[in-house]
Amino acid sequence: MDVIGLTGGIAAGKSAVAAQLASLGAHVIDADLLAREAVASGSVGLKGVHQRFGSDVIGPDGGLDRAALGALVFSDPAALADLNAIVHPEVRRLYDERLSQIARSDAAAIVVYDVPLLAEARNAGEFSLVVVVHAPVEQRIERLVALRGMSPESARERIAAQATDEQRLALADVVVDTSGSLEQTAEQVTALWHRLRAKGETGPHHTSDPGLLS
Repeated sequence: MDVIGLTGGIAAGKSAVAAQLASLGAHVIDADLLAREAVASGSVGLKGVHQRFGSDVIGPDGGLDRAALGALVFSDPAALADLNAIVHPEVRRLYDERLSQIARSDAAAIVVYDVPLLAEARNAGEFSLVVVVHAPVEQRIERLVALRGMSPESARERIAAQATDEQRLALADVVVDTSGSLEQTAEQVTALWHRLRAKGETGPHHTSDPGLLS
């Protein structure tokens, strides 16, 4: 069973690429959804967050108040490290559970792990292939302003808080360039899927030579 790491900066189009891969037959595991599940009401993760950060981060319904927690950790690296130490092990446990479930149902599955912070928090070597979804910074700022209503300044701050494009691209085995039309992106994803299917039929192979599918 091959596990593909899929990453990209904010507004690069990673979610759209993941959705197309899912429609083609990939089993997609979404790291953001796992992170939410890790601190869901009644979870071990939420208990840990409560113990570390107090009742101010717990909402009236007993669930996590994400805005309150974000205000605490956004400008405090030590607090963010504490939060990651609580959440990341739970995300890993949930990830391993999903992989086991998929393996039991389809030993030849192609699994795509949609993980925004691969460059920041994961080891690229654990994946049989790393796919980076990429668009220029200025284009991503335009998308954040147009589609999410951010100011250009806020958009730049969000991008600056993540790994740089150079750091992500250094990990890439395949780059999906989303700077063009939706049709051009879809063509690249289809080509990637054919490559993954062919790779699965011929056995594992890891290349360190990034390829731009365009």
